[in-house]
Amino acid sequence: MSTDELPPEPEDGTLSEATDADRFTNARAIRSTALFEDYTELIADLTEEFGEARITDIARRLGVTHPTANKAVLRLKREGLVISRPYRGVFLTETGAAMAREVKARHRLVVRLLIAVGVPADAAEMDAEGIEHYVSETTLKAFEAYLGDRE
Repeated sequence: MSTDELPPEPEDGTLSEATDADRFTNARAIRSTALFEDYTELIADLTEEFGEARITDIARRLGVTHPTANKAVLRLKREGLVISRPYRGVFLTETGAAMAREVKARHRLVVRLLIAVGVPADAAEMDAEGIEHYVSETTLKAFEAYLGDRE
């Protein structure tokens, strides 16, 4: 994007306080949602691979302790994203499965874009893990349009 395509800056060079507050509020909300998204995405992967997602496997894959994974799964249960059964694993609800599908689609799109602009595949995969949570629908549509124009 050239500098003449950027939106004009305010004459005094500052953004309004409302704009700043909106951006920071949005960023905080996304950070809390990112945890849910990472867990639902992983639970979907584990369920696909093993038929269920055990707390032990979740903790190992995410590099967290068993109590940390257990606490996160309890939060997911409270939010209606997963259910668990005694002596069985953790399973996504329909809402959790929808979240996991959405996150996977965003992840794939971000990886495709990063590779298209020259990022090596392994770095694109790693970077997409963070970017996928912070990118807006408007930006995702722009990514799709950009990639569509290149194909």
